[in-house]
Amino acid sequence: MLKHMLRLCVCLLPLAQAVSTDAVAAGDANQGFATKAAQAYMVEASTGTVLLAKNENQTFSPASLAKLMTAELVFDALASNQLTLDTLYPVSEYAWRTGGAPSRTATMFAALKSNVRVEDLLRGIAIQGANDSCIILAEGMSGGEAAFAESMTRRAKTLGMQHSLFANSTGLPDGKSKTTAFDMVALAERLQQGYPAYYPYFAQPDFQWNKIFQRNRNPLLGFGIGVDGLATGFAEGEGYSIVASAERNGRRLFMALGGIASDKERTEEARRVLEWGLGAFEIRQLFADNEVIGTASVYGGASRSVELVAKSPISVYIPVSNPDRLAARIVYRWPLPAPVEADREVGTLRLFAGSRLLREVPLYTKTSVEEGSLSSRAVDAVLELGETLLFSWLWDKPAEPT
Repeated sequence: MLKHMLRLCVCLLPLAQAVSTDAVAAGDANQGFATKAAQAYMVEASTGTVLLAKNENQTFSPASLAKLMTAELVFDALASNQLTLDTLYPVSEYAWRTGGAPSRTATMFAALKSNVRVEDLLRGIAIQGANDSCIILAEGMSGGEAAFAESMTRRAKTLGMQHSLFANSTGLPDGKSKTTAFDMVALAERLQQGYPAYYPYFAQPDFQWNKIFQRNRNPLLGFGIGVDGLATGFAEGEGYSIVASAERNGRRLFMALGGIASDKERTEEARRVLEWGLGAFEIRQLFADNEVIGTASVYGGASRSVELVAKSPISVYIPVSNPDRLAARIVYRWPLPAPVEADREVGTLRLFAGSRLLREVPLYTKTSVEEGSLSSRAVDAVLELGETLLFSWLWDKPAEPT
């Protein structure tokens, strides 16, 4: 029995002048760029271009990188007026012993049974990676660290961090927490772009609390390469990790590296990767605002196709030394049944460098397409049946021997 089968229509799109469909390079420039990190992911913010991807969805223990998720929940609560920077939270014995002075871990040295402002606790997290700061906030906001950790995981999923799970607010060893380089870049983007009032905490050079002065733990801040956040981590048996963002000449990168052998190597590798990303690429615009990118077939309409556009200009971040090789594909669910509304999201433009996906851009119908006449719908029905029969035969046809 033949079934009517909806299928994805993939249209190869020849890009004008500076772009050709026999592409191999842009994001594949990293074929000649190797990183020592076991997991790596880096994107350019304004275009969304992926510059580096290596085991980006392979999970590893977040360790202190988990504190970035804690900070995001606090930033979100501040932005939605659920609390203020002056809100006071008490320092419990659990927070003091687990993350404070007795713990001999990263701490802001909050005094037992004292009350600390949310803003100071945030500085403790962003500048010192303080475990006591995280636990105090978790207890204050959710009544306990376990409940707060559940909120962290739920929140991560809403941010697109599909592979992340958090069992505590600090990243202290628990055997359950996990994340990926991809997820950490998504989180870094959220922190920098979503909370401009609070993100600058990550770049503050030092912080003093309880008469104890400490410098920012981010090793990249002092190199003058444009880094303004975020955090480092270490997990026994898995190595050193880092999440960083850097901005130079209007270009911002977000990067996550994991599985690095030593603290020193982490600093050197992170600096090298960022310098490469900031210095070896340039932005190239491919399509102007409201420029027609392609068409999608319409079934049963007054017109048999509709033009597709994006909501904004489309650019990519490509190597200076090899800027001319890209491929583009329009992907949509075929056929679009009439009537079709204007400004309806119907497909995606996928930009590739070789086999590497650089970015995806939603595509919208430029105009509406009304339902066609009875005769035109009959013709479309015959054409669709023929294409469906051909598709079914090709799909079910056994492979020929080679």
